[in-house]
Parts: sequence; structure tokens; C-alpha cells
Amino acid sequence: MKKVHFIAIGGSAMHNLAIALHRKGYEVTGSDDEIFEPSKTRLANEGILPEKWGWYPEKLDNSYDAVILGMHARIDNPELIRAQELGLKVYSYPEYLYEQSKDKTRIVIGGSHGKTTITSMILHVLKQVGIETDFMVGAQLEGFDVMVRLSETAKYMVMEGDEYLTSPIDRVPKFHHYHPNIAVISGIGWDHVNVFPTFDCYLDQFRIFTDTIEPGGCLIYDGTDTEAEKIAQCAKVKTYGYGVHPFENDDIRTSLILPDGSRREVGVFGSHNMKNINAARLVCQQLGVSDAQFYEAIASFKGAARRLELLFGPLTGSGTNNGNYIFRDFAHAPSKVNASVKALREQFPRHHLLAVFELHTYSSLSEVFIDHYRDALNVADQAIVFYDPHAVAIKKLELMPDERIMAGFGRSDLKVVHNKTELMALLADSPKQNVIGAFMSSGDFNGLTTDDLKSLYA
Repeated sequence: MKKVHFIAIGGSAMHNLAIALHRKGYEVTGSDDEIFEPSKTRLANEGILPEKWGWYPEKLDNSYDAVILGMHARIDNPELIRAQELGLKVYSYPEYLYEQSKDKTRIVIGGSHGKTTITSMILHVLKQVGIETDFMVGAQLEGFDVMVRLSETAKYMVMEGDEYLTSPIDRVPKFHHYHPNIAVISGIGWDHVNVFPTFDCYLDQFRIFTDTIEPGGCLIYDGTDTEAEKIAQCAKVKTYGYGVHPFENDDIRTSLILPDGSRREVGVFGSHNMKNINAARLVCQQLGVSDAQFYEAIASFKGAARRLELLFGPLTGSGTNNGNYIFRDFAHAPSKVNASVKALREQFPRHHLLAVFELHTYSSLSEVFIDHYRDALNVADQAIVFYDPHAVAIKKLELMPDERIMAGFGRSDLKVVHNKTELMALLADSPKQNVIGAFMSSGDFNGLTTDDLKSLYA
């Protein structure tokens, strides 16, 4: 039995990998300075939650086969230093995923936006058609109780390919470690300005990713994206471009228009998701899934958690008397915000579209980046930006005046709020009938809950 220790086991990705290895039969231990939900309960349910918080280098000895280092652990972490002194093999999260999958066919979904959804679509289809696969995905999926699966039997490994840095001692993008046989670039829009200070530096990470594709592999890319197209033209492997899958909607439901002219209703909407469907279809083709099988399976896909996730509305059995639909979305980069708002406008053209966006990531809170959000909220009838001074202080950035944020978004009627109380007060004075509400953040709006929103819109 292999023995593995996790430094910073409570992270979203780390705790899922720990659970996957535990279920595979490994002896798993871990440490962290604090662990939040849902990681805490999930680790406890598996019997691998640390007994107390903190770093305990005395835990480590030569009996360990590997130490896996989380991104939020510091370079001077005492357990890391102890592991290095003992000469233990220290892996980053992506390095260890590669070790677990180097004998499998690896499918890696990269891109600035859409990668979680595309990965989720592929996994959903493969499960429906009975193809066993290992995986790593960045969101909780219906029908899957973990976000990482590792086995001895699966021939395939499907991975979401994040371009952010790997670990404190391995400062390269995660997806550079995976060496895909089948790679996807879903589209490119500058992000993570704290580590990629120019757009060309950011683009370089995708050029390197393309160079890591295994000989005989292929690249599937968004053919409507200028930068992805340029990178694909220089690829040393076969390339397949895709665009928006033909579709139609009737204000509430969306249907794919299939090659034979028939319709197939699907549970996601928006032009960006119609591109995501095409990307997933092309990947599944490479794995032997016919288009007929794909269309039948994708019809039951309901989306990944927090990706235009419907919290409540007529289709969920609540809010049935006022026509309101309230969505939660993980959008944070400009391209993601723009795509989500446009998707809702396309799907609900006659509703009042309310877009509430929290500036939460380092890039979004930075004044050097704020102008990249210009016009991202323009198709909304009402636009609100949540700007928390505490989040700015944590990231050691300078506060922007509200007027600078308004100028960055290019919208003079934009409202800027700074805490949950201000947001709730502003929403209380806003329309309450036939509202499409999009609450977009990689954070939580200072603890805004579904019940808070139901008190206004249900």
C-alpha cells in the first residue's frame, strides 16, 4: 500500500485528490492551517481529516512514498522543509495527476473560459455511453460524488487544464505538466495579471501547452477565437476547429439543430455553451462516441455547479407567480462575464436582466486590468458591481474610486456597492417581476445566500 502526505489538504482540488487516492487504497495523511466546508466534512467522512490544524513536520518519515504540495502552502512551510531534508519525492498536484495517468490516453481541456463546462460535458457523455474514465474537473457534477477519480482500470484520463501556477516551488502553469494526447483550447482572454503581466506572456502559456501535446495527438480549438486560431496554425499535430453548434430557443428552452434537421432539447443555453457542446462532441468522437450517441447523452446534461446554475424560478417549482429566474455563476474574467450576460439576454429577451458582478480575483480588483471589463455588462437592463474594500486589502491593492470602476465598465448608470447590506438595499428598490438575475462571482458577495435572494424574488 502506498503512503502519501498532503501539505494543504483542505484545498478544493487537493482534498478531492486525497479522497481519490484514499479510495484507490492508498494510506493518506494531510495537514492544513485551516479547512473550510465542504472540504472539512468530505475529508471527515472518508476518515482522513487532520485531527488538528497546523503544520507538524514530525509526522513525516521515510515511510512515505510521496508528498503532494498545495498551491497555498508557503515555500518555507515546515513540513515541506522536512520532506526535502528527508529526500522524499515532493510533487505538485498536477505532477502527481500526470504520474497517475501517464499510461492512459490523456484528454486535457484548456482555455480561459468554458473548460469546466466542456470537461463536465465530456464526462457526462462518457458515463451515459458506458466508457470508463478517470478524471479531474473543477466543479461538482450531478451523478459524481468526487471531482477526481483515479483507477487501475480506466484507459482514459479527462482533465481540466488550468493555466494558473502549479505550486510555490514549481511556478509554471498546471496544464504544462499533463502532456495530452487530445488537447482543447476553448478560447483565450487575458487573465491572472499577477503572474502573467502582459497578454503576450499569457499567450505564451498556451503556445507551450500546445507544444506539450504527445506526437500523434490532436488539438481541438475554438475556431472563432483569433488567438486560439493563431496558436492552432503553429501546432505540430492535427487540429480541428469548431464554432457555435446550430440551435434555437423559445425564451425558456434551447434545442440543438442536428445535421438531419431534427431538434434535440438540451439543458444549457447561450452561444458560448453551444460552442462548448461542439468542443465536447469533437473530443468524444476521438474516443469512439458516435454523434448519435453524443446527442442522446448530452440532452440530459444540466450543467456544472455555479456555471449559470439556476437557483430558483418557475422551472424549479419556486417563484412561479412572478416570472423571476435567479442564476448563480462563477464568471470572473471579462470574457466569462460577457458570455454569461449575453447568454441570458439571448435566452430571455423580454425579461428585465439584472447583472450583479463581484470583483473578487486579483485581476478583477486591479486598476491596471479594470478596463478589460468595458461593455461586459452592457446588454443588461440593470448592472451592479460589488466591490469589497476588505478583498482589496487582502490582495494588497490600491482602492479604486467608484467612478473609476464605472469608467472601466463603460457604463454611466452602473451602481457600485461595497457590502451585502448595500446590495440588499439596492435590490429591494429594484424590479421584482419578470427578472432574470445573474449573480456572478468566484466569491460569495459577503455571505449572500439563496434564502436572501428568495426573500426578494421568490
